[in-house]
Amino acid sequence: MDYRKLDQQDSLSIFRNEFYLKEDQIYMDGNSLGLLSKRAENTLLQSINDWKNYGIDGWTSGDNPWFYLSEKLGEKSATLVGGKSKEVIVTGSITSNLHQLISTFYCPSGTKSKILADELTFPSDIYAIKSQIELRGLNPETHLVQVKSKDGMTLNEDDIIQAMTKDIALILLPSVLYRSGQLLDMKKLTAAAHERNILIGFDLAHSIGALPHNLHDWGVDFAVWCNYKYLNSGPGGVGGLYVHEKHHSLKPGLSGWFGSKKEKQFDMDHTITPSEDVGKFQIGTPHIFSCAPLLGSLEIFEEASITLIREKSLKLTNYLMFLLEEFTPELTICNPREDHRRGGHVSLQHDEAARICKALKASGVIPDFRSPNIIRLAPIALYNNFEDVWKVAMILKEIMENKEYEKYEEGRNIVA
Repeated sequence: MDYRKLDQQDSLSIFRNEFYLKEDQIYMDGNSLGLLSKRAENTLLQSINDWKNYGIDGWTSGDNPWFYLSEKLGEKSATLVGGKSKEVIVTGSITSNLHQLISTFYCPSGTKSKILADELTFPSDIYAIKSQIELRGLNPETHLVQVKSKDGMTLNEDDIIQAMTKDIALILLPSVLYRSGQLLDMKKLTAAAHERNILIGFDLAHSIGALPHNLHDWGVDFAVWCNYKYLNSGPGGVGGLYVHEKHHSLKPGLSGWFGSKKEKQFDMDHTITPSEDVGKFQIGTPHIFSCAPLLGSLEIFEEASITLIREKSLKLTNYLMFLLEEFTPELTICNPREDHRRGGHVSLQHDEAARICKALKASGVIPDFRSPNIIRLAPIALYNNFEDVWKVAMILKEIMENKEYEKYEEGRNIVA
């Protein structure tokens, strides 16, 4: 496959110029932190300008009044997760939103008192689950069930379903596993959970902005995500959450004044009048300058369409795997090969992964390392092209053939 022909056929190539790319660098870490787009920069500067010109009146004045910004961003994000606009809100972070939703949906009763997760999920999710279990006076050692992986990299949906026993009250799973890039069958898992009268939620950190979702139609009860990976909202950017409309009558486990009904919020009553939709699950004041870049970023996604983004992403990762198998057989591809089981990144395994990542950086490629031996490469549909993929494969070929990684110290940096 010739990268030049593939790039000529790329309908999304026009968006590459939207982003700040370095001429001497190939960025392959958009699944950790997406790059800045010019539109995201402009909407951030616009919000700063509103602060400069309006002061306190920026909450209700300007092109994007801050008081309604979380709701506006939720509406813009809804198509990306397959939710209704009233089911999606941009707020908090993955961890704070997890605490909110677990505290809302986890209602241990009698023998139905355990939470089901998996052993491969990101640690922060497990920390939140254990904390919520302990807050109820229960022991995570007995009340957290983690599905085992047979190969240390992937999960079998049937194993997860088998673990949906009568004592499970709540399930939290990743949509895409952060290490291997495996995409779980959310529709199948949700149907199985509901057949057993179990509530289920997903962490979409490694899928939102990379592939389409149909959370509402699948009946998913809740979901959380960050916006700074594939959605390019900036470091530490505000998160998002989804709650199916059938649960909007629930009282949030954690109350805060931004969960108030808008017209009642400034009554300053000590009894909250909660919003009637997903807005009730907000807690604190929105972080405006963290939200603002997402306004510009989501415009790009609206124009590009998540369907076309997914199509190109699959082509990019397939091309990368094809080249790696041809030129670097020493690297083990440990993500699923099938398109319907793979997220947006390629995961490689090698005992010298940390040093290989250092060699890649020295050669102008920005990868991602995950302890103890995983290299993650994420060619992003909006700003990477097939030539980037070709160049990365050739650089890796040279590094492996000449063992250039041996020049570098073992071990990872503080931030991998």
